[in-house]
Amino acid sequence: MTRAVSTARMTLDSAFVVAEVSPRLFGSFVEHLGRCVYTGIHEPGHPAADETGLRGDVLGLIRELGVTTVRYPGGNFVSGYRWEDSVGPVERRPRRLDPAWRSTEPNRFGLAEYVAFLRRIGPQAEPMMALNLGTRGVTEALELLEYANHPAGSELSDRRVAHGDKAPYGIRLWCLGNELDGPWQTGHKTAAEYGRLAAETARAMRQFDPELELVACGSSNRGMPTFAAWEATVLAETYDLVDYVSLHAYYEELDGDRDSFLASAADMESFIESVVATCDHVGARLKSAKRIGLSFDEWNVWYQSKWREQAEADPLDWPEAPRLLEDNYSVVDAVVFGSLLIALLRHADRVGVACLAQLVNVIAPIMTEPGGPAWRQTTFHPFAQAARYARGGQVLHVAAESPTHETGKYGEVPLLYATAVRDPESGAVTVFAVNRDQRRPLPLEVVLHGLAVSEVVEHSALADADPEARNTLADPDRVVPHPVPGTTLRDGTLSAVLEPLSWNVIRLS
Repeated sequence: MTRAVSTARMTLDSAFVVAEVSPRLFGSFVEHLGRCVYTGIHEPGHPAADETGLRGDVLGLIRELGVTTVRYPGGNFVSGYRWEDSVGPVERRPRRLDPAWRSTEPNRFGLAEYVAFLRRIGPQAEPMMALNLGTRGVTEALELLEYANHPAGSELSDRRVAHGDKAPYGIRLWCLGNELDGPWQTGHKTAAEYGRLAAETARAMRQFDPELELVACGSSNRGMPTFAAWEATVLAETYDLVDYVSLHAYYEELDGDRDSFLASAADMESFIESVVATCDHVGARLKSAKRIGLSFDEWNVWYQSKWREQAEADPLDWPEAPRLLEDNYSVVDAVVFGSLLIALLRHADRVGVACLAQLVNVIAPIMTEPGGPAWRQTTFHPFAQAARYARGGQVLHVAAESPTHETGKYGEVPLLYATAVRDPESGAVTVFAVNRDQRRPLPLEVVLHGLAVSEVVEHSALADADPEARNTLADPDRVVPHPVPGTTLRDGTLSAVLEPLSWNVIRLS
């Protein structure tokens, strides 16, 4: 039951900074799954494709989105991945069956194409390479590392040079496998088995290059029966060898419980805080001064229940680049998505990497049609705005009072969910706020202390009279952020009204 509508209030103070926002918080994820790669980012013969087959229209949207780190090549796909298949002359690369998604992988897009793709995005795009620790191990990890990063003069580095890439790829950030706690994962392991293998791999990689940054697999989701115990066991083996532990979380509306869905960020915050507590407990037991960071390298809204129903009804028979997981996102989904971004920003002191899963076509902010156009989903806009106005800023501590309402899954939650980021150079402040109330606008007052801002540059909202409105091939701009009139800044107090069920960006200079 929603309490009577009243004004939500926040206080922001320049002296209370949570952390600086890492550029890596705006990462994404490209997996060999469905049409993410083929007819997504790579489609030779498309009118917008360049000489390498990369779609220029998609590259333009990725740059607009503001993506930084890009995790590759999986995901579940990586646990059966043979990196050697993805290098060298394309016409000589083998076709392989991928059991993770029951598809055929042609290997037309591989390691060199991935690096070239990142370079086309721009200098902000950083590789994040996942290693196969499901069916392979230390030897293959070291071989891939040598091929990718050693300048020249060894068999594997000279092989890269012969393949056309004289300069090393310089991959600094590596994932030690993917979701190996999950029984669905090829090469599934116990925590003790994985912890030992991850430690051996990390130790060997650091002998090659001690400056690498390494991510250990955390739980596939917090609902796993081994959650927290998995992290504790793995970190007991790897604490001094890795820099991050991973988190994965997806959210969907179930059983018509929209209020709980809109409060998904409450679960994400609790998940983050639980993993932080586990990491710090292990550090205390080891008497270590080191602080493990968090890599939230898979997150999104994903209607997994629909996918499971479809998979059971029509199991795939090894097609190439099938249409899989192509969720079409509504206004409601975009508001939840925006709240997840807020949760990540509010924990920027520990979340150093985050990857939206995925980038194109597969539960993605960008959709394409083979031979046709590319367009923005509703979720594109919150990500692009947060990347544009929060990257490199300082997250301010938010002290908020808000009317609340009851949810079936998370109990009482505030209707206002917000954060704020200050640009340390210009002093500009951006408030990111969600109104979770489905029916009523929410008045907002923000008291500003020690912040040299005097003008409202913009208040935009993503909202619609139809909460199910979506962007489609036929109507790609049905839902876009719109300006909100009447927002003022007087005598150090910002006054605004947040539309029902809305994602808001308020910029102050």
